[in-house]
Amino acid sequence: MAGPKDYIIATRPWSLSMTFISITVGTLLAWQDGPVGWGWYALTLIGMILFHSGVNVLNDYFDTRYRVDQPDSPTARYRPHPIFSGLLTPKQLLLEGVFLLAATIIIGLALAWFRSPKVFWVGLGGFLAGVFYTAGPVRYKYRALGELSVALMWGPGMVEGAYLVQRGILSWRALWISVPFGVLVALVIFANNFRDISYDTRRRVKTLSILLGPKMSMAVYVGFIGAAYLAIGAMVVFGILSPWGLLVLLSLPKAASLVRTFLRGVPEAADAMTAQLDTVFGILLMAVLLSEKLV
Repeated sequence: MAGPKDYIIATRPWSLSMTFISITVGTLLAWQDGPVGWGWYALTLIGMILFHSGVNVLNDYFDTRYRVDQPDSPTARYRPHPIFSGLLTPKQLLLEGVFLLAATIIIGLALAWFRSPKVFWVGLGGFLAGVFYTAGPVRYKYRALGELSVALMWGPGMVEGAYLVQRGILSWRALWISVPFGVLVALVIFANNFRDISYDTRRRVKTLSILLGPKMSMAVYVGFIGAAYLAIGAMVVFGILSPWGLLVLLSLPKAASLVRTFLRGVPEAADAMTAQLDTVFGILLMAVLLSEKLV
């Protein structure tokens, strides 16, 4: 019989730090522009963590239903797959996903009602993108659009959404600052698909890595990591970030080590290793925004 721990593992809790970073970055940007309600921040964060968890759960459910994930898939080898590891049945997994997303809807409607109606539209776009990532009839993850969607959701979507909850308006500055982190989160998906080129080809799944091929995929992976740091430097030069923004460059050794590892061969934990870089980059970005506010 499945217990609470099994349901928690099914959400992939180790991936939720990316949502924490996006929501916190948006809130810190709002704090720089005026007072914020930390209770609203907490509610926004809870809602988006539930959303992220629900999307993760439904992703595993539909990948299994459509026979993209199999017991021999790379994903099932390096992390506990909730179905193939025996944690949950497909029905239990589906019900968990529905419950998590239902809770997300309730929180989203509350934020739209009490903070700004614009939150509804931003939330609706993200909600539909999350559900139809692998759910039919769209299933756009299998149409080489997964990376673009993730970059938009964990970049402008969540950062601007968190800012909107606090200020009631959108922000060009929040938009620009959200882009490098959104790109790095998308590279987690790209790294996963890069590693799985051979497997996904056999399963007749179309991903960006398959379209590009191994050589070009490596160039894109390395290029976008470099672009994220160049974007931070450019924002410092043009005054979007203060000189404190250069703190983010402290994560460059981590990025260089990751690139060297990939150049030797795409590791089995490619997505997890990329997520570690995202976390370091994101923590430093939060430190930048906090320093700009307090110092």
